[in-house]
Amino acid sequence: MYAEERQQAILAKARAAGRVDVVGLAEDLAVTTETIRRDLTVLERAGVVRRVHGGAIPVERLGFEPGVAARDAVMTGEKERIAKAALAELPAEGSVIIDAGTTTGRLVEILPVDRELTVVVNAPAFAAQLATRSNLTVLMLGGRIRGRTMAAVDDWALHPLSQLCADVAFLATNGVSVARGLTTPDLTEAAVKRAMIGAARRTVLLADHSKVGNDCMAGFGGLADLDLFITDAGLDEETAGEFTDAGVRVIRT
Repeated sequence: MYAEERQQAILAKARAAGRVDVVGLAEDLAVTTETIRRDLTVLERAGVVRRVHGGAIPVERLGFEPGVAARDAVMTGEKERIAKAALAELPAEGSVIIDAGTTTGRLVEILPVDRELTVVVNAPAFAAQLATRSNLTVLMLGGRIRGRTMAAVDDWALHPLSQLCADVAFLATNGVSVARGLTTPDLTEAAVKRAMIGAARRTVLLADHSKVGNDCMAGFGGLADLDLFITDAGLDEETAGEFTDAGVRVIRT
């Protein structure tokens, strides 16, 4: 088993049981406790577990949501590949909604210069990046800005979305699973994401494989709401097949 495969197995065990211990993992995975401790350090740096005495707890069990800077620094290669694959889902011309997130942020960075698009965003940083582009019309959703994610939320964001019919919505998520669908820790962000789904003809989820199997408190959509799930090759074929069987087209980059 490669290190990344082992780390994903550890994360899956932590999420299923609510906690893992170093000695038990070493026995289960037939490696040394030192190897497990290194794996837990990697997972903690990725923002998906928190180390505790003798083991680790998945962050969602702690009610913890990593900030933008922490999330932006992990899975960078995977996020870039996901964003490049998402370019194929852009209309030749028309309108798109881009949700606040670190993977969707990679898409913002590489939007093409050769097509006319109206881009609706709920992240001030995205609006600032795109506002000078002559081929784009940028619409910024208003509302309260959540410091944790730098996303606009509450009624000032929800009302404009109720009036829109965009071609594609590119969504971010904290968690996605066959059992629970799309989830995020914050109720106000869930409401905005749900409104984005309702405001678009097609919905494309951009999420790296570490989000799969992670169920957070607030649901904002089911798998039936997705037209496409773009993730990375770290998602194993068996799990990807479960999403396919549930009716979701999956692209692994």
